[in-house]
Amino acid sequence: MSEIMATTGELSASDRRDHILARIGWDRMGHKVVPGLYRLGDPAPDAPVFVTSNYSLSFYALRSGIAGMDAYILVLDTHGINVWCAAGKGTFGAEEIIKRIEVTRLREVVQQRTIILPQLGAPGVNAHEVRQRSGFKVEYGPVLASDVKEYMKDHRATAEMRRVRFPLRDRMVLVPVEVVNYSKFLIPAALVMLLLGGLMGLFAVLVVAIFGLVFFPMFLPFIPTRQFSSKGLIIGFLGGLVFVSSQVWLGGSIFGMTGLIKAIAEVLLIAPPVAYFALNFTGSSPIASRTGVKREIFRYIPMFVIMIALGAILIAISAFAPLGWSL
Repeated sequence: MSEIMATTGELSASDRRDHILARIGWDRMGHKVVPGLYRLGDPAPDAPVFVTSNYSLSFYALRSGIAGMDAYILVLDTHGINVWCAAGKGTFGAEEIIKRIEVTRLREVVQQRTIILPQLGAPGVNAHEVRQRSGFKVEYGPVLASDVKEYMKDHRATAEMRRVRFPLRDRMVLVPVEVVNYSKFLIPAALVMLLLGGLMGLFAVLVVAIFGLVFFPMFLPFIPTRQFSSKGLIIGFLGGLVFVSSQVWLGGSIFGMTGLIKAIAEVLLIAPPVAYFALNFTGSSPIASRTGVKREIFRYIPMFVIMIALGAILIAISAFAPLGWSL
């Protein structure tokens, strides 16, 4: 029998530091705990068994959510990916559950034959296969670990416990991670644009970053259309208009053929990268589906490329246009 590891419901200073680093995207795939069976409190053979991923934040959420309970926690090897994403990728699934039950010899540890999974893990799990091959019945708990204690009173989830929410707080907590992830592209782009376009070139990159990585998740529910890419294009066009307006405010002009062509080009060049950032938020949102994301990629990525190419052509035209065009 593999060792049963001990854990507590209290988060240590090290746990909180790891949580902060994960939230800012530092060492994104390095926030893991050891897969296996954990003992919380002093569980008896009939104690409940909760299942989670080995992404440290998922483990911390469950531990703190059931603090004070006597229970076992079966941690699956999802390669440091959270429950919901791992379910989509197949690492939080029947095969890994069955394997982990065998490796930990869970049948010899507990007398009861039910394991409790988070609701967001359901898409990746064939419950019938788990029961047939391991003897353990799969039960789905609530969406949030903070509701588990209430759920365990009668093993019934209310409609609110089953509801997946994506409030402002949950949307904005994604921003630091995205900023860090894209900084390796944004910083070189900012330097190049500073050399090519001066401060306004730098400002263009800043507009893309703010509208794509901050304003998009902030206003996500209020932007018309359902697809992330089209939502991103809407807010990207707004970002482009802000950029053009800032130049007018600084003394530039959008009047005359040259000014108008240049303004259209700048909007066409700013909107696609904002929309691309928006498309990437599908991996962080509970309202997107895998098939829907695939459709968006095939439909919108070519459109983004065409828009950027057209914007570049118009910029070149405006730069070499006859002087009379600006009259």
